[in-house]
Amino acid sequence: MAIESFNPYTNRTLRRFRPFSWAKTERILSQTHREAARWRTSSFAERAVCLQAAGRLLRERQDELARLMALEMGKPINDGRAEVLKCALTCDYYAEHAEQFLADELIKTEARRSLISHEPLGVVLAVMPWNFPFWQVVRFAAPALMAGNVGLLKHASNVPQCALALEKIFQDAGFPTNAFRTLLIGSDLVAKLIADDRVRAVTLTGSEAAGASVAATAGANIKKTVLELGGSDAFIVLADADLELAAKTAAQARMINAGQSCIAAKRFIVEKPILKEFISKLKTHLLALRTGDPLEETTQYGPLARPDLADDLTKQVEESVKKGARVELYGGQSKPGTALFRPVILSNVKPGQPAYHEEFFGPVALVLEARNADHAVQLANDSPFGLGAAIWTRDVRRGEELARQVEAGAVFVNSLVKSSPEMPFGGVKKSGYGRELSYLGIREFVNQKSIWIANEATPSAHKTKTE
Repeated sequence: MAIESFNPYTNRTLRRFRPFSWAKTERILSQTHREAARWRTSSFAERAVCLQAAGRLLRERQDELARLMALEMGKPINDGRAEVLKCALTCDYYAEHAEQFLADELIKTEARRSLISHEPLGVVLAVMPWNFPFWQVVRFAAPALMAGNVGLLKHASNVPQCALALEKIFQDAGFPTNAFRTLLIGSDLVAKLIADDRVRAVTLTGSEAAGASVAATAGANIKKTVLELGGSDAFIVLADADLELAAKTAAQARMINAGQSCIAAKRFIVEKPILKEFISKLKTHLLALRTGDPLEETTQYGPLARPDLADDLTKQVEESVKKGARVELYGGQSKPGTALFRPVILSNVKPGQPAYHEEFFGPVALVLEARNADHAVQLANDSPFGLGAAIWTRDVRRGEELARQVEAGAVFVNSLVKSSPEMPFGGVKKSGYGRELSYLGIREFVNQKSIWIANEATPSAHKTKTE
């Protein structure tokens, strides 16, 4: 598989890279495995100094890193800066809190002393996607490195320069050279890496198909995995919601990264009395968004990351319309083979349509009509995915009650779904398992070891029957 930087806005290849051979990949694996034995003995203070430095470098290099994202996958440069700063914030967070999160936990038992210790696993392989080239990696790497693990990154093949920039940041920050390495490899070598005994765990953010493949290989080799997969997030709008704010936020939530986000709102489940007004307001807000060159400061959304992704999205829209979905706003592609995809709104979304069952990874808002709040939750849960959801209502207590009924890893009331270092992130059902971020995320890749120290033996305990 080719590893190349391709600019989706200009439709030009920027740079090609020769994929690493297995011999080179294995050599890097061997080096990281040796480093793992040393890094696990480092102190939290030593690790924190390096991670704080990584945070500083991210802030210093935010412009150049944002430019890389704009060039390689079409992210508007302002959004790219925000992504890099979020990475820096997460480095600060784990540098400050990791020691507390991984402190020994004393457990009261009949023993003299019993505790749970949290010890690093070793080499963790990260298979990461292109849509948030820095954030997806840092939210794994920051806690993993602070826990005493080392990381191998297999990034998406269309963001190789972002992948190499990440490796350089960690090395420039003072981490040992082999504590974090980037592998410019295709997916064909991933299974071989997972099967290697030196790789102790795997984390993947990506598609359902990629997750199933990695999980199968990891399962066959008894390896710990964390999977963050697709989502078809519900955005529930009840009749008592602040409709203007809900519609404005809905447009923002749908257009995160040109709609290419696992936690972007995709299914807008709206109570019948306000359905038409919501669609009208959503349409107004979507049309107001500016597209253009991702390097321009005024651009609010750019192209999709690759032309084939836009082609696939067009097919999903067309198939849904053939099966009864109604077009309320049609933007889409200007012609096949182009990456720019303008916002689309589909209503009358029903079972049997791709719009009802599949994830639409791009700027297509799918509107479903709900009879009432209970029906809205039922529709939200009638999905193979369960990553995030939002509920809009002026009755906050009711919103929390409904949030507990939604089958998702996160539910936000009167807000769009977002990730932050303080709160755990992950899904249920086919959106994956395991958690990233917060104290739960840093504990995914540690051995939670039980240590039991018996009471001192009394003289009578050593007597034998012959005595």
